[in-house]
Amino acid sequence: MPLRNITTRLTPRGWLILGGSALAGVLVMYLFVHMLSKPSYSTLAAGLEPAQTGKMTSALDQHGISYELQNNGTALAVQSNEVAQARVALSTAGLLGNTQPGFSLFEKSSLGESNFQQQVTYQRALQGQLEQTIDNIQGVSGAQVELVLPSAQDQLFQENQNTASAAVLLSGSTSPNAASMRGIAQLVASSVPGLQLNKVTITGANGELLWPSQNGEGASGVDTKQGAQERYDDETEANLDTMLAQTLGPGKATVQVNAALSTNQTTQESLTYGKTGVPLQQTKNLETLAGNGSGAGTAAGTANVPAYAQTGASGKSNYKHEVSAATLGVDKTVTHSVIAPGAVENQHISVLLDRTVPAASVPAIKEAVINAAGIQPSRGDTISIGQMAFAKPVTATSGPAGGILGYAQYALIAIACAAFLFFTTRALRRREDQPIDHQPPWLRELELPVRLAELERATGANAGNGAGMVGAGNPIRRQVDDLAAANPDRVAQQLRNWMQEE
Repeated sequence: MPLRNITTRLTPRGWLILGGSALAGVLVMYLFVHMLSKPSYSTLAAGLEPAQTGKMTSALDQHGISYELQNNGTALAVQSNEVAQARVALSTAGLLGNTQPGFSLFEKSSLGESNFQQQVTYQRALQGQLEQTIDNIQGVSGAQVELVLPSAQDQLFQENQNTASAAVLLSGSTSPNAASMRGIAQLVASSVPGLQLNKVTITGANGELLWPSQNGEGASGVDTKQGAQERYDDETEANLDTMLAQTLGPGKATVQVNAALSTNQTTQESLTYGKTGVPLQQTKNLETLAGNGSGAGTAAGTANVPAYAQTGASGKSNYKHEVSAATLGVDKTVTHSVIAPGAVENQHISVLLDRTVPAASVPAIKEAVINAAGIQPSRGDTISIGQMAFAKPVTATSGPAGGILGYAQYALIAIACAAFLFFTTRALRRREDQPIDHQPPWLRELELPVRLAELERATGANAGNGAGMVGAGNPIRRQVDDLAAANPDRVAQQLRNWMQEE
């Protein structure tokens, strides 16, 4: 009964607070339990045919494994804690993994097949073999390969021959990394005759293009150039932002880089000639003749001696003739250089500074940016620096974090509500043992109208017992005097009520 007395004394506002607290606690507990009990599903297979999906769901039902259909029934997902059991169950039933045979198709070949039938069988066998190989890669739960091979008719005419291409669809909740994507593409390109790496396309279960990647790998032409320029712009901007943030402080400057790169691999040849020649071939002829004249007349053999070498009858003869010839070679240097792609053709940098940056520091900042970015005006590089008032950053209120942090927040809210209900109930139970304060009878009689006849009867009874109200030592008289002194308004109101009864 004490709890009932407490509840009867609650005000409407108290009832609203108590009911709202109870409702909030129940709601928080429900959301917390609902989020914890909600299962998380992982994609087990994608790109399924409706008939195959029905067989797989029947096999899962037989083993009591819950599942979820995705992508309009073409993908099957199971709970994360039951992935291993589901794979074992489907593998036992022969429904998981690659169902298309590989080169075992040729074991059932029959006589009389045409060239077209043999080519289709070869293509199916090659697709199945590639699917089985890709399934063994870590992180891949299923793969589907589609090949487009040149026909035999196209091979007869080389000018009309089509190139081979391949499309790979990977299934699974997680996709392999970029290195694995390149490995899968290289594996497919190396397994198909005439298939180039840039003709391989890899797509994830959610339709995301995994190869060629957006950073330029596996692509050619415009995609490669655009990806290289974006990477260069991002790296240069990050380096300049870091330098300015350490110098000026965070949020004081912003940098934008727009560069043009040369992605073509070129070959350069240079020829340099030396200043002096190098003798390649040299010849030298020396002819001499010496003699003493002792007889008269002309010496023997003088007919063959030049006139300037002839002497008199008694003179001496001395003949010397030297002839030299040399073939000189030109000293030259031939240099062959291969220029790798990625050279900067030109770049344009724009820097915006906050208004709070001193204007005297702008020239030094410009010089630092020019040196850090390698600005060369000779090749057309430009830089511009301006100042303006930056907008103040808006502190956005973040919502509840996902994952474990989100669950922790809900848990703390539930604990707070439970603590509030516990302490409220504890306080109410403590008040159950405390007696309710009762008003004195004389105060209730004063607040409630009392008829004069009842008061006379009570006074007469007291007078018969020898306790009249006239005596000065009567305790009732003293209480009335004290009450009249303390609350004269209430006493006057009671007297008016008595006078109206008369």
